[in-house]
Amino acid sequence: MTQTTAKTPFTPAILAPAGNTRSFLAALAADADAIYCGLQQYSARMMAKNFTIKTLRPLVDLAHEQSTRVYIAINSLLKPEDLSPTLSMVEQLARQVQPDALIVQDLAMVNLVRQAGFPGGVHLSTLANASFPAALSLLPRHLGINRVVIPRELNIDEIKQMAEACPPGLDLEVFIHGALCYAVSGRCYWSSFLGGKSGLRGRCVQPCRRVFSQAGKQERFFACRDLSLDVLVKVLKPIERIKTWKIEGRKKSPHYVYYTVTAYRMLRDEGTDARVRRSAVQLLERALGRPGTHYHFLPQRLRNPINLESRTGSGLMVGSIKGPNHHPYIQLRETLFPNDYLRIGYEDQPWHRRVRVNRSVPKGGQFPLKPAAGKAPPRGTAVFLTDRQEPALGKMIDALEQRLNPPERLASRPSIQLLALPRPCEKPGKLTELHVSRTLGKKDLTPGTGIWISPGLASRLPRRRVPDLWFWMPPVIWPQTEATIRRRVEQIIARGGQKFVLNAPWQTAFFSTRFSSGQKPVLWAGPFCNLANSLAIQVAADLGFHGAVVSPELDKNACLALPGQSPLPLGIVVSGHWPLCLSRIVSDELKTDRPFTSPKREAAWVTRHDDTYWLYPNWRINLGAQRQTLVRAGYTLLVHMADSRPQGVQMKERPGLWNWSMGLK
Repeated sequence: MTQTTAKTPFTPAILAPAGNTRSFLAALAADADAIYCGLQQYSARMMAKNFTIKTLRPLVDLAHEQSTRVYIAINSLLKPEDLSPTLSMVEQLARQVQPDALIVQDLAMVNLVRQAGFPGGVHLSTLANASFPAALSLLPRHLGINRVVIPRELNIDEIKQMAEACPPGLDLEVFIHGALCYAVSGRCYWSSFLGGKSGLRGRCVQPCRRVFSQAGKQERFFACRDLSLDVLVKVLKPIERIKTWKIEGRKKSPHYVYYTVTAYRMLRDEGTDARVRRSAVQLLERALGRPGTHYHFLPQRLRNPINLESRTGSGLMVGSIKGPNHHPYIQLRETLFPNDYLRIGYEDQPWHRRVRVNRSVPKGGQFPLKPAAGKAPPRGTAVFLTDRQEPALGKMIDALEQRLNPPERLASRPSIQLLALPRPCEKPGKLTELHVSRTLGKKDLTPGTGIWISPGLASRLPRRRVPDLWFWMPPVIWPQTEATIRRRVEQIIARGGQKFVLNAPWQTAFFSTRFSSGQKPVLWAGPFCNLANSLAIQVAADLGFHGAVVSPELDKNACLALPGQSPLPLGIVVSGHWPLCLSRIVSDELKTDRPFTSPKREAAWVTRHDDTYWLYPNWRINLGAQRQTLVRAGYTLLVHMADSRPQGVQMKERPGLWNWSMGLK
C-alpha cells in the first residue's frame, strides 16, 4: 500500500517596514519574516531617515541570524546622472551587505542589477504599475523579475486573477496594511507639479492630504484612511502565488511596526481562534495609524477610503485642546507615558506642532501645554498620539541592539566596472507633431492625429482603414478591462491601425500574439511609462518598442541630455493638459467636472475617463518656447495633449514649464 504525504500548508511571509534602526529591530522583535528598508538615496520614501551601507550591514547580519530576509528599496525614478552612482550602490550592496532582494521601479535597474552582478532577487515595485494579469507573463522571461508588488486598488477577485496568471518563477506581494495614496501608484505627478518634489523619486509632499474647497465646502476631499485588511487576510492565505503580505510604513515608529507585525502574525497563525482575532484587531487599532478601511478588497462590499466624517491624521486621537489660550490643556481619553509624542492638529494648520510627554498622565487627567509661540490652536483642536515606546518594547529593542556587531570600516571603493551605456540611435527619423484627443471627427483622420483607446472606441472608428492614426493605450488597465482592451487592439489592427503608444511597458503583452492581418505594429513607449534615462529606454527597446516619449517630469538638463544617449527615437509632451494624478476613486462629496481650489487658490477638476478618475490643474504644459531647442537636441515626436476642460473652469495664465527650469528633485 502506497503511503501519501500530506501537503504542507503554505504560510505567506509577513513583510515589515523599517525607516530607521529601532524600527528595524522592532520588526525583528515581532518575528517578521522579512524587512524592507531604503538607503539615503534613490528610495521611494526619502522622507524616512533610511540607512547607509555602514549602518545596514550589521542589521542585515542580525536579521539573517534570525532567518529574516531583508529587501532594499531602490525604487526611484532615475535621471541620466543617477545611473553611475546607482550602479556603485548596487555593487556595494552586493559585496558588503548582501540583502536578499532589491525592490525596483525604474527599468534601468534591470540593467544595473546585471552590470553589478547582484545575486539576489529583483522585486517590481507597485510604482511600476503592473496592474493587469497579462502583464505578468513578460516579467520573469524578459526582465528577470521574480516578484511583483501589485496595486492596492485590486479586489480579491482581481488578486486571484493576477495569481492565476503568474508564470513559473514569479510570485506576488500584496499590501495588507498601511497608508493609502489617493492616486494609483506610479500615476501621480501632483507633488512634482507643486515644486519638483516627485513622488516617483520619494519626495512627495502629500498635497492630497490638504484641505480643498468646492462650492463653499472646505474638506479633505482626497485624504484616505489607512488600508487595514485585519481579519480578511484569511481570504488571502490559501492563494499560494501570494508569497508575501506587506505592511506599509517606512516613516512609522517602532511601536507601529511591532504592533502591526504582531497582529498579522497572530491572524495568520491563529486566526481561527476568536479571542486571538479580537486581540489582533485591538493591536491594529492601537498601532497609531489612521482609522482603517477594507477599501476595494471585497467586491460585494466596496468601501470608499475617503470619509469626510472620519479624521485623516495619523496617530491615536487622545483628546482635544481645552482652556484659554494662555493656559491650554488636553483632557485625556488615553493614558500618556514618558517619551510619548503628541501632534497638535494637522500638518497643514498654522498651529501644528509636536509635543514630547515628560511624565505619566492617567486617562481622564489633564495634560497642560505650553502656550504656543506662534498662532495658538483654537479650542477643540484634535491632539494625536503619534509615537510611543513602551518600556517592554524598549527592552526588547535594546537587547537586540546589544547583539549588533560594531559597524566595520567599509572602504568606499569606486565601481568595479564602468557604467555601460547603450549605443545612441543613429537615425531618429523625421519630425512629427502629434495631437492626442479623446474624440475623433472626420477631419481628424490625418497623419499626426492620436486617439485614446477606450472600451467604446470601436463604435467611433470609421469603417475604412486607419493606418495614419496613433492609438494611445490607457495609463492604467485594471483586470476587469483587460479583455476589452485586447479586443479593441485586435479591431484596430484589423482596420489597418499600425501605430500604438503604450503607457506601461507591460502593455506589450497585448501585441505578443500574431495578428490575422500579418502586420507588425509600431510601438512607442508613452509618457506614463516614466522613462527618464538611456538604460531604461534600452530595456524598452528590448521589449519591442520602436520609440519612447520621455517622462514629462524631467527638467531641462535631463531632457536635453537624453537624445544624445538614447538607443531609440524620442518624443516629448510639449503642450496640453497633463494630470495631477489618476485614481480609481473619488469622494462622494466632490462633484466631478467642476472646479475645486487648493489652499493657494489654484483650481483643478476631476473627470472620469472610462474606469479611472483624472485630476487636472487649471494650467497647461507649454514648452512651445523650447520647441527649437528640443528639435535641435534630437526629439522627433512632439506631443500635444488635447483633452478639453469642463465649463466653469478658468485656465490660469502661467509659463507651463513644469520642472523645466525648476529642476526635478
